[in-house]
Amino acid sequence: MMQMKKSNIKPLLFTLLTFIDVSPGASNVFNVVSFGANPDGVTDSTAAFLKAWQAACGSASSATMMAPTGTFVVKAITFGGPCKSELKFQVAGTVVAPADYREFRNSGYWILFKKVSKFSLVGGTFDARANGFWACRKSGQNCPPGVRSISFSSANDVIISGVKSMNSQITHMTLNGCSNVAVRNVKLVAPKNSPNTDGLDVQLSTGVTFTGSTVQTGDDCVAIGPGTRNFLISKLACGPGHGVSIGSLAKELNEDGVENVTLSSSVFTGTQNGVRIKSWARPSTGFVKNVFFQDLIMKNVQNPIIIDQNYCPSHKGCPTEHSGVKISQVTYKNIQGTSATKQAMKLVCSKSNPCTDITLQDIKLTYKKGTPATSYCFNALGTSLGVSQPTSCLNQ
Repeated sequence: MMQMKKSNIKPLLFTLLTFIDVSPGASNVFNVVSFGANPDGVTDSTAAFLKAWQAACGSASSATMMAPTGTFVVKAITFGGPCKSELKFQVAGTVVAPADYREFRNSGYWILFKKVSKFSLVGGTFDARANGFWACRKSGQNCPPGVRSISFSSANDVIISGVKSMNSQITHMTLNGCSNVAVRNVKLVAPKNSPNTDGLDVQLSTGVTFTGSTVQTGDDCVAIGPGTRNFLISKLACGPGHGVSIGSLAKELNEDGVENVTLSSSVFTGTQNGVRIKSWARPSTGFVKNVFFQDLIMKNVQNPIIIDQNYCPSHKGCPTEHSGVKISQVTYKNIQGTSATKQAMKLVCSKSNPCTDITLQDIKLTYKKGTPATSYCFNALGTSLGVSQPTSCLNQ
């Protein structure tokens, strides 16, 4: 075997070290400031964010895109994938929308993550500054349709953690066509009277978890749309807002169903609804199946438990057909607290498709000052177990 002479060892070692960065600060961090972003809260940093994303997304090894402390103005932007490696977007500061809501025109989104995988969005405050937009909507003027603040489309294996969304024009956060997404410890906040400001909207997605979060907004805390499967919500603080809704469904004839949804260990405070399933009274191929609402506390909630298959919020030009959405295997278990309305439970199902396999177990809801609450059912079939306050109205 040939032996290397000692005189050759040092030059070889030196040559290797010139190609390996061993300095303490070496890592794949792409700071948006290095790409021209200005944290002054005035300068448009959209192009710099996009350049930083393109560099991080193209990295051959796992990378971090970093927005440090400060305030960054960002217009409508799409962070497109797939990226070459695992990518984290770490936000230490605040990202704000343009002061003039008209700059979004008809884009429909503010910040869109498209076709990303093995991606995490961590920290930061995202303020859409929607006061002007809401004022326009309330005045009845000709306004743009509004933008969702943080959207994920066709994304897989995503973590969203420690994010705060404020003052969204419409929905704070949307997941559309996604799989294996964990949303945790986020805060979604807008005024109680802000129109159509849903917290988290999920549709055509599977394997989503939403845990340890707070939603205080003007519309649904969580809206669960067609094609949602295997969705787990736990430790949610909801209110003000419109509660947690499956639907509205039957917007269209051909619609994917909703199944395997669990909401547990959550608190609703002063909301318009607690847990709600809603569908329009028109034909549909949709369905709702295998849903669990359990271990919930209601504090002065207007409609703690509600199924409404004649949904029509405007009460104008409402469809007069029967809802084709079939609702089955829905369990309400250990739901306690106070109702702001005397009718604490209202299960109004389709005239042609009764709700089946509904289970009420250990329901303890009272009206003001402990006054007994009431319940109302239409075409709802199922079983009541344990305590039932108000008295169960289910048909066996």
